[in-house]
Amino acid sequence: MKRIALIGDYNDSVVAHRAIPIALRMAADALKVDVNWEWLHSASLTAPVSNHLRNYSAVWCVPGSPYQNTRGIIECIRYARTHSLPFLGTCGGFQHAVMEYAEAVWGVEAFHSESDPEAINPVIAPLICSLVNVADQLNFEPGSQLRSIYGRDTAHEEYQCRFGLNSMYAEKFNSDRIKVAARDNEGSIRAFELVDHPFFIGALFQPERAALKNQLPPLVKAFLASI
Repeated sequence: MKRIALIGDYNDSVVAHRAIPIALRMAADALKVDVNWEWLHSASLTAPVSNHLRNYSAVWCVPGSPYQNTRGIIECIRYARTHSLPFLGTCGGFQHAVMEYAEAVWGVEAFHSESDPEAINPVIAPLICSLVNVADQLNFEPGSQLRSIYGRDTAHEEYQCRFGLNSMYAEKFNSDRIKVAARDNEGSIRAFELVDHPFFIGALFQPERAALKNQLPPLVKAFLASI
């Protein structure tokens, strides 16, 4: 049985939260595997997070930030990264995975403009153009894991966010183990992956939404297959 920890603050009004169980069931059916998942509210993620994650085989940091307990989310992402636990971060999960990496590897104080609007040079900043209820083109980086997952050079995915990577940090990608996986048509980073990890992908978009249209999200299937 594959056990997945869905870390975040569940809210039935969040479209992505309703889509995630459907996407996981579709992926499990396609792969012919048994899967179980549990929602772990950020408020429950007290230290040490190993107590919460030790019985799970993968972690998905779900949309819906700001989370009630940002530090708990960051520590769970760090646990997945440093313990080679398959990880997927979508929307807010992308944002907080970048924050975790920036803090741990780049030595940057990882601020998010949504929760720290007065922060100077936040890692996660307001997008120039809001991506709320927007579908946009993704251009996958040649040779990326994400390109292999989709099996094509481009795709259209849906967004529900107002914040993304501060462009001043974009040059830090591709400088070590963190690589750009997809960009939009203007060249802004929309997904990343870690090259020294079994599966660690952050996507600013919400691939799970495709399940609401009865379409199997390739990224969710790949995530489940990696466990």
